[in-house]
Amino acid sequence: MYRPEDEPAPTGQRRHLRNTVITIALGLVMFTVGAVGLSPSTTGSRDATAAAAASADPARGIEALRERVKRLPKDHVSWADLGMALVQQARTTADQTAYAQAETALRRSLALERSDNLHAEIGMGALAAARHEFRDALAWARKAVATSPSTPAAYGVLADAYTQLGRYKEAEAAVQKMADLRPDSPALARASYVFELRGDTVQATALMERALRAAGTPGERAFAHTHLSSLALDTGDAATALRQAQEGLVLAPHDPGLLEARAKGHAATRHTAQAVSDYTAAVAAAPLAPYVLGLGELQQSLGHSAEADAQYAVLRAQEMIRRAGRTPADVDAIYFEADHGDPHDAVTMAEAAVRERPFIAVHDAYAWALHRAGRDEKALEQADMALALGTRSALFLYHRGIIHQALGDTTSARRDLDQALATDPHFHPLHAAQARNTLRRIDNAS
Repeated sequence: MYRPEDEPAPTGQRRHLRNTVITIALGLVMFTVGAVGLSPSTTGSRDATAAAAASADPARGIEALRERVKRLPKDHVSWADLGMALVQQARTTADQTAYAQAETALRRSLALERSDNLHAEIGMGALAAARHEFRDALAWARKAVATSPSTPAAYGVLADAYTQLGRYKEAEAAVQKMADLRPDSPALARASYVFELRGDTVQATALMERALRAAGTPGERAFAHTHLSSLALDTGDAATALRQAQEGLVLAPHDPGLLEARAKGHAATRHTAQAVSDYTAAVAAAPLAPYVLGLGELQQSLGHSAEADAQYAVLRAQEMIRRAGRTPADVDAIYFEADHGDPHDAVTMAEAAVRERPFIAVHDAYAWALHRAGRDEKALEQADMALALGTRSALFLYHRGIIHQALGDTTSARRDLDQALATDPHFHPLHAAQARNTLRRIDNAS
């Protein structure tokens, strides 16, 4: 459906792409929170009050759904709605107990309705995706599609699983089917992401702006602002990134994703004290690895070694828990181990992660771990895979540029590092400065 800019699509495919964008733009109904793009109401809740509460106020909504399953303990749809709400809570708060509670609720729904239980199948797919168990997510999504081939949400979970498994054409086909069935905001979000992965941030931004206009709740608008801020940073537009984050925080002042987005905007505009404050608030709201690592590396860039070490200690504790659970590492854990721990351990972590999740970000983390461990030829192979779709990522370009430099290819190194800084001159609190230093060394040697 979509191709990188340097590989023009056949005429029929280009027409299909244009039609997809037009269809999506004409049919915006609602925009749901989170990458899964599902809420209790979108999976078919029969309790409008509980569903509305879950959308407007997640904590209150979960309590309303708990009360409903107490009143109607044999209602499989309500159990599935509760499970899905708990998945969303876990994703936004980093509360691991909520995942276990979500699975209990969803399996209760499946016990009550073993066959053709669309709500629970979609919920189990969302749960598996949230846990980064993408093969399981794919299996549940296929079950949901078989149960109801005309339900768009099932194709949303399918698209998410295919994307993270590196099966991009199949993911795009699932997004296309989702949009064909109902061109609403969940379909829009995934179409926007398709363009983002292909490096077309202009179209990705346009679609996300339409999602913002269509959003029906403060939480939905906050989600759109978060991603618009991220897309702005991807083009080096720090002022717009900061504005989008600030507008979102007016609606959701404690949202950790928006706090991180504003922290990055402040850092890019050299308001470092405000950046530290926002990162600290994001970590307090949800101690997820991206926020903890972002705060630690920002503190390190400012020369605050004790404060940075405190955040790195948190990441090491989280890594011990992950290893005890024998789950694959996420990219931030791999980056952290490569840069602040043992690069050889980072390679081992990345090898396991890429087997389970051959997504472009994992290829990039693997490339960087290999480079840090001194294995640059193999690192270059992985770095090329990370950029194969044409993704506009200053960090990916920086990593590949440094790998080229280590291999003695200064021409390619200069190209990648120049492009990284042109894309976003403030892409990382430590690596952006390193990119400039490397370019100076290349120029001085030439």
